[in-house]
Amino acid sequence: MLTETKLNKAIGWISDEDKWQAVANRDGKADGQFYYSVVTTGVYCRPSCGARLARRENVAFHASCDDAEQAGFRPCKRCRPNTASIAERNADAVTNACDTIRNAEEMPSLDDLATEAGMSRFHFHRVFKSVTGVTPKAYASEYRAGRVREELRSSNTVTEAIYDAGYNSNSRFYERAHKMLGMTPSSYRAGGKGEKIRFAVGQCALGAILGAASLKGICMILLGDDPDALVRQLQDAFPKADLIGGDPSFEDWMAQIIGLVEAPQLGHHLPLDIRGTAFQQRVWQALSEIPAGTKASYAEIAEKIGSPRATRAVAQACGANSIAVAIPCHRVVRKDGDLSGYRWGVERKKTLLDLESREAGQ
Repeated sequence: MLTETKLNKAIGWISDEDKWQAVANRDGKADGQFYYSVVTTGVYCRPSCGARLARRENVAFHASCDDAEQAGFRPCKRCRPNTASIAERNADAVTNACDTIRNAEEMPSLDDLATEAGMSRFHFHRVFKSVTGVTPKAYASEYRAGRVREELRSSNTVTEAIYDAGYNSNSRFYERAHKMLGMTPSSYRAGGKGEKIRFAVGQCALGAILGAASLKGICMILLGDDPDALVRQLQDAFPKADLIGGDPSFEDWMAQIIGLVEAPQLGHHLPLDIRGTAFQQRVWQALSEIPAGTKASYAEIAEKIGSPRATRAVAQACGANSIAVAIPCHRVVRKDGDLSGYRWGVERKKTLLDLESREAGQ
């Protein structure tokens, strides 16, 4: 469990001057991490309080509301520091809205969701997107996409799966089917039956590397220690597809895939068959725009895609990326520079960043 000092250090507020800067900037990210009191007014506030800024010499900091009240200060009536913050109330409202969407037979209207949250239509739409990274409509679509994947594996027919997943017409589903599934619904239901996947396994500075391509382009790049284990992962992803190894026409693409590790500054001209939700695809597109030899934080990516509060969702999208190095999720780090996790191991992430940094410096 983090101590107060370690927590403050992790988020950048280790000293009183750091905390004062957060107060001066009315930094909402500091809310709940500490509180400040003003001796001349006798009140204590959240860092984001909109009240007139006090003089620095009249301000003290407290770890909790209890600490501030035991020191003789009362809660500010403007920012109400001893109640749930606006961010917490918004998060609760969005959580409830997500539950409503998931449990509804048909997509609730935006007006109904906003009324349930006690917000205006416009404000609710903005709050929902800021918390989740997607609009309510997109969230419902992505939830149904997950449902339809599950239903296609178990339902008797494709039509039954479509309706059981919450789509009220076949045409609306088929408009999005290939981007959602990467293949026709009937092929997905059959485990990729009929789809041709060319693949090859090679060696690079990171160990074993597998590249695989559909007719549309590279659909999978996997890293690991055991080549056979990588092939099994490919088989698990496409259990009934026609997997074609040793295809001479795939050798040039495989050389480019290995080059993404060994000579990242050269880039690549590989077509990609990207399969994911709308939000994941927005994140992966933003990752693809990070130049080799540079890094971005999860928060910066969230900001870039227009969802500044969706840092956790951005991290999840990075973890779901199955096209390693071509979609460079290894270039995303925490705000404090920590490498964080990596689907194929933090050591590989460090090696990739070191290789890119070294080549960029040449």
